[in-house]
Amino acid sequence: MALQCGIVGLPNVGKSTLFNCLSNAKAQSANFPFCTIEPNVGVITVPDDRLNKLAELVNPQRIVPTTVEIVDIAGLVKGASKGEGLGNKFLANIRETDAILHVLRCFDDENITHVDGSVDPVRDKEIIDFELQLKDLETIEGRISRVQKQAQTGGDKTAKLQYEVLKKYQEALLQGKSARTVTFDTKDEQKVAHELYLLTSKPVMYVCNVDEASAVSGNKYVEMVREAVKDEDAQILVVAAKIESEIAEFETYEERQMFLGEIGLEESGVARLIRAAYALLNLETYFTVGVQEVRAWTFLKGSKAPQCAAVIHTDFEKGFIRAEVIKYNDFINLGSEAACKEAGKMSVEGKEYVASDGDIMHFRFNV
Repeated sequence: MALQCGIVGLPNVGKSTLFNCLSNAKAQSANFPFCTIEPNVGVITVPDDRLNKLAELVNPQRIVPTTVEIVDIAGLVKGASKGEGLGNKFLANIRETDAILHVLRCFDDENITHVDGSVDPVRDKEIIDFELQLKDLETIEGRISRVQKQAQTGGDKTAKLQYEVLKKYQEALLQGKSARTVTFDTKDEQKVAHELYLLTSKPVMYVCNVDEASAVSGNKYVEMVREAVKDEDAQILVVAAKIESEIAEFETYEERQMFLGEIGLEESGVARLIRAAYALLNLETYFTVGVQEVRAWTFLKGSKAPQCAAVIHTDFEKGFIRAEVIKYNDFINLGSEAACKEAGKMSVEGKEYVASDGDIMHFRFNV
C-alpha cells in the first residue's frame, strides 16, 4: 500500500533536517530499518507499542512493524505555479502524494537566514498555499470552460453537478481559501470533488519546527499558526528538529529516553510525526499473531475483512470465507489466543465486517 506523505516547506525552515531525522527512524523502533526506494523517498517504520506487547506474550521468531512512506519534496519559491525555480518539479511531486506535512519555521536564530528576511510562519504558509491555490484555480477554470455550456443549456445532470462543484471550489479559491475548506453534502458531490484531485484538497498537517525551549509547550509562532489554520480541516504538530537531530545520535533506547525525560518529553517528535503521518493518510493497523511472526498490517480506515485479507495476499480476498477476530485488549488481558477462545472473546466475522484499528485477525480462505 504505497500511500505517501510529502514534506514541503520553504528553504531553511528545517524540512531537510526533519527528513534526515526520519531517515534515522530505526532509532525509534529498535532495529527496524529505514530504506530509500528513490533518492527522496523513505520507507519508515511506524512506532507501535502494541506490537511489542503482543510479542512479549507470544515470543515470536520475528516481529514485523508496519510502514509509511515519506517524500522529501523539492523546494519552492514564489512563482512556482508559473514554473519559477523548481516550481514544476515541486508541483508534480506534491500532486503524486496523498497527504502533506507542511514544515513551518517557528524559531528565531540569527545564524540561520530566512529566505524572506524574517520569521513569520503564517506568511510562509500563505506563500505555499497561494502557489497551490493558483494551480488549483487554473485546473478549476479549465474544467468550468468545458462543462459550463452543457450544464446551463442542456439536460445533462452530470455536467450540472460538476459545474456546481467547480463553482463552489472556484469561489473559495478566489477568496484565497484552500479546497479543503469546502464541504459537500451529498455523496455525488463528494465523488465529483474527489475525482478532481486538487492540490489544496489533500489532508495537511502543519509541523511547527521550534527551538528547544519551546519543544514541550510551543511558543508565540505556534499560536500564530493555530489562529491562521483554525478554519481549515488541518492538524498541528510541534517538533524541535534540532533536538531530534541530537536524539538520532544516541545509540540506545535507554539513552534516548533519558534525554527526552530531561527536557520534559515522553517520546520523540519523530515518533509522533510518523504516527501522525500514518493517521493523516487515513491508515489503521491490524495484527497477525503466531509463534513464527507477530506482524502489523496496514489497511485503509473503513475497510471490510476481505479487503484487509488482500493486504496479505490477493488470493485471501478472492477465496475469503471468514475472519476470526480478537480485540487487542482482550488478547492482552487474557494472554493468548487459546484463552480468548475459551472466554468467548474470539468472534467469527463475514464479508461485511468492518475492521477496527488493533484487531487481531486470522483469515480462512479457499482458492
